[in-house]
Amino acid sequence: MTKPGALGRSAPLRKLGFLTIGLFDEADPRAGHEATLKLMELGEQLGFDSTWVRHRHLQYGISSPVAVLAAASQRTRHLELGTAVIPLGWENPLRLAEDLATVDILSGGRLNAGVSVGPPMHFDRVRRSLYPDTADAEDFSYTRVRRLLDLVRGEPASDVDGFEGFEEFSRRVQPHSPGLASRMWYGAGSLSSARWAGEQGMNLLTSSVVKAEDATDFAEIQLSHIRTFRAHHPDGDRARVSQGLVVIPTDTATASQRARYEQYAQQRTPRTAAPQGPARMMFAPDLVGPSDLIAERLLDHAAFREVDEVAFALPFTFASTDYAQILTDMATRLGPALGWRPTR
Repeated sequence: MTKPGALGRSAPLRKLGFLTIGLFDEADPRAGHEATLKLMELGEQLGFDSTWVRHRHLQYGISSPVAVLAAASQRTRHLELGTAVIPLGWENPLRLAEDLATVDILSGGRLNAGVSVGPPMHFDRVRRSLYPDTADAEDFSYTRVRRLLDLVRGEPASDVDGFEGFEEFSRRVQPHSPGLASRMWYGAGSLSSARWAGEQGMNLLTSSVVKAEDATDFAEIQLSHIRTFRAHHPDGDRARVSQGLVVIPTDTATASQRARYEQYAQQRTPRTAAPQGPARMMFAPDLVGPSDLIAERLLDHAAFREVDEVAFALPFTFASTDYAQILTDMATRLGPALGWRPTR
């Protein structure tokens, strides 16, 4: 593992993953969900280490990642299955702990559960449907994550224990999956959230979006998050961090695919020039081009040099054939250019 402050990578990329939103057509949602599952099967065939899904509520992307990953657990054998991330403002921590443990058991211990906090998006517009009686009392702070962590770790959820008549009860969430607690991730976009995640002993997910607090250079900001996280984590420099930039290799793409990919990136480039909105969010440029060129840009990226695992994000609006080409180039061209080799 590269130590903080080192110039250049001292070890090859260890884990290669990809992230998808799981786009679907409202008129035929089954086809979109099936395409996502087939993409995961392809990822396993190509030797990827992990696949991750995003959470989209009241949109045309995966709204129930736990259910989708439960299905994926029965169609893959080795691929690690992750959520990046579940916004806990939409969730009951106890029920979510049960669901996460169930998927982890079904998958044989392959679940990586990433979460974040804060009020649900457009909360003023959905509060009557989501929390009709308790909206003003809901706590959307880090306390919600700590509740989930405690339940996943096996802390008591009830004082009912043993038999009542013919039924047996447990004080802790069932099923209990002992290894899941070590695979809980926090999606951090600010320095304070990165520090908090480290103090909790969680793993860190850092993506293509960060908050510009003391700087306006994306790589510099992300690097400060990673170093702060590890400085406050019990495992120090060994604490796990996964980076999730948008990466689109074009080695085997057709001319029309390359043109579409470049247009997609160009449309998104203006938002990378300066902090966006009142929250001063900074976006990383999408990386589009041949794998050797992308590898050069990544190895020049200060934050990338601090990690040895990634979950490259797939663009939201492409076709299944595009995703197949991108994943194939990632696994056969870009990964090896970064020193990665499939473990099976």
